[in-house]
Amino acid sequence: MDKTDERLIAALKRDARAALSDLAAELGLSRTTVRARLDRLRQRGEILGFSVVLKQDIRSDPVRGLMMIGIEGRGTERVIRALSGMAEVRGVHSTNGRWDVIAEIGAETLEALDAVLARIRLLDGVATSETSLLLSTRKSSGG
Repeated sequence: MDKTDERLIAALKRDARAALSDLAAELGLSRTTVRARLDRLRQRGEILGFSVVLKQDIRSDPVRGLMMIGIEGRGTERVIRALSGMAEVRGVHSTNGRWDVIAEIGAETLEALDAVLARIRLLDGVATSETSLLLSTRKSSGG
């Protein structure tokens, strides 16, 4: 991927519905070149798809947080399965460093978020955790 591809992807992140002619004008390329680059990025798997972020998607979780979780022993897969089955858990990520797993959590209220955190802390294998509330979102990929 070169700088032009990176600029094309950045433009698509701002507006995935932008017309080829608008993208071409923004990047100083022909429509044919933009189309060929898009096709190549999709064929190579660099671009997996396009999505829509709705206003209601953001409003549906007025209280959001990231819970970093330390897991004891070999319980990682069991904990990930349990997290994946919880309606309030929006994403589960394995990671390196101090924490084994990071869970993205959304809830209607602080009390509801607290209840989810308590349920997660009681999962067999969860040894430690730390949670950070998301105060505002400046940029989101939308999923």
